[in-house]
Amino acid sequence: MKHGKKYTEAAKQVDRAVAYEPADAIALVKKTASAKFDETIECHIRTGCDGRHADQQIRGAVVLPNGTGRVTRVLVFAKGDKLSEAEAAGADFVGGDELIPKIQNEGWLDFDVVVATPDMMGVVGRLGKVLGPKGLMPNPKAGTVTMDVTKAVNDIKAGKIEYRLDKTNIIHVPVGKASFSEEKLQENFNTLMEAIVKAKPSALKGQYLRSITLASTMGPGVKVSTAKY
Repeated sequence: MKHGKKYTEAAKQVDRAVAYEPADAIALVKKTASAKFDETIECHIRTGCDGRHADQQIRGAVVLPNGTGRVTRVLVFAKGDKLSEAEAAGADFVGGDELIPKIQNEGWLDFDVVVATPDMMGVVGRLGKVLGPKGLMPNPKAGTVTMDVTKAVNDIKAGKIEYRLDKTNIIHVPVGKASFSEEKLQENFNTLMEAIVKAKPSALKGQYLRSITLASTMGPGVKVSTAKY
């Protein structure tokens, strides 16, 4: 894969053989984020889990203390009083059965997170084939299937992110924007890592965290030392 001049120049500043301390890695990622837009800084965590086994799955959510730097659009499936509660909490879209054809037939997906009350999961389940592959299906472990829609919406708007293993047993999550201060990025990264360490499956034998890499949207990856985790 051929990289542009900016990427090549940025990559020269990163020693690929070194696993940096978190603070140094964050400083380097910020320094090498040179795009004209405010790049997202992502964390890629390669685990020793085998996601094909149910007892080695990792899925959960954590609220980053300084948010993600992006505006998250929330869709809430609810009925009765919970509809107005969701609206009052600041949900961008609220509804029930009437939204099914809009998503299924019209391909409407102008939202980033879906929250549903438990009594609506029968309805939302019909969207499994659409929402599932996009990682948008509400899930109790992620706190997106709940009767407390106010808390769910507030947490998401405050910077709650969901983490889960992909097919290659890697977790990909944003930890902020390149415009964030190093301190804010460090706080977000620490909060994320605490949650990931706690989420270690008890069934796992062997090394849990194989590698951690931080990278901005257009920048090179910077390896982070896993020693303290």
